[in-house]
Amino acid sequence: MATRGFVFLLLTAFSAAILSAFIISGHGSYKNNHLLHRSPPNSVKLDSDDKVWPELELNWRIMLATLIGFLGSAFGTVGGVGGGGIFVPMLTLIVGFDTKSAAALSKCMIMGASASSFWYNLRVPHPCREVPILDYDLALLFQPMLMLGITLGVALSVVFPYWLITVLIIILFLGTSSRSFFRAIEMWKEETILKKEMAKPRETFVNSRGELLIDTYEPLLPREEKTPTEIFAFNLRWKKLMLLVAVWAAFLVLQVIKNDLVVCSTWYWVLTVAQFPATLACVKPQLTGSGGGFILGPLLLEIGVIPQVASATATFVMMFSSSLSVVEFYLLKRFPIPYALYLMTVSILAGFWGQFFVRKLIVFLKRASLIVFILSAVIFASALTMGVIGIEKSIKMIHNHEFMGFLDFCSSQ
Repeated sequence: MATRGFVFLLLTAFSAAILSAFIISGHGSYKNNHLLHRSPPNSVKLDSDDKVWPELELNWRIMLATLIGFLGSAFGTVGGVGGGGIFVPMLTLIVGFDTKSAAALSKCMIMGASASSFWYNLRVPHPCREVPILDYDLALLFQPMLMLGITLGVALSVVFPYWLITVLIIILFLGTSSRSFFRAIEMWKEETILKKEMAKPRETFVNSRGELLIDTYEPLLPREEKTPTEIFAFNLRWKKLMLLVAVWAAFLVLQVIKNDLVVCSTWYWVLTVAQFPATLACVKPQLTGSGGGFILGPLLLEIGVIPQVASATATFVMMFSSSLSVVEFYLLKRFPIPYALYLMTVSILAGFWGQFFVRKLIVFLKRASLIVFILSAVIFASALTMGVIGIEKSIKMIHNHEFMGFLDFCSSQ
């Protein structure tokens, strides 16, 4: 019931925000406002498509960005949320990139961190079962839908007014972070009770009928210890991994072809619509089986996946979605290669060592709820940074009398 109420609250908030955008945009015409407030021919104004790429040199900005990027990647991959909500403000406010280039570089950082986390998790056994720590069935279920959502979201982000995107981000991030925080508190309390029970003297008892009662905390069959190589081979399922790669390649080909087509042409819509049956074809077989960023991690926890598996699976899926975006941005020449390589190196190291230290800490403290606390903190920090920047930019747009409604899809792409 709590999950249904939370989903209903988010949908209600989203609907109210979008409805208000229609009401606001209805008070004026886009074409008239656009022509009225267009910059004069002689004025010098930086267009939103202009690239602002600072030089890669050692200074306080790079050092501060490296520190924030390292911590954001470390905690983001542990929580299974990536950290894009921290990287984009960091790259725009501190380093000085334009928004689109910052978004592209953030995808490079997420790809590097998630790839190193995937490599690390291949050497980690499942905490309580004889199954891989990566849930491939859930990955096959969510990956096609996540990649479809990314492709549609990129197109709609140009149509939606900037202030509405900011409002939706704040609602979503605050909702998921608060939900995750309360879930972490519940898990912490349960772990405290369990630790107290485990600390009691372990004895064998006989009931009133003289039957032997076996201590339930001691397994009847002890788990067989595996070497790191055996754990790696056990976690790596080639058939399902290759299927995920095939889905990734199919989406990449569709996006590359669609980028070369005229927006709103016949073939453009054919390829756009073709993504839906292709996605359902990939998802449907997994529904018969056992089964991003800021949605996937909390969603996996919501459906009952334990934190360690949720974190590993979410970063695994993010590796595919972020790499798809990186390839697209590379073809569009949207980010400087030296910066991308440097930030990816930072993220790769952060992803590995973040997983290493937090996993060791969880084993030492016997509290998997730490992952959920980290997830909640990263999402909340992203809500603050993205919200502050979004509100500041929206206020500037209001002062400049810029159009605040929906844009035409075909002309705005």
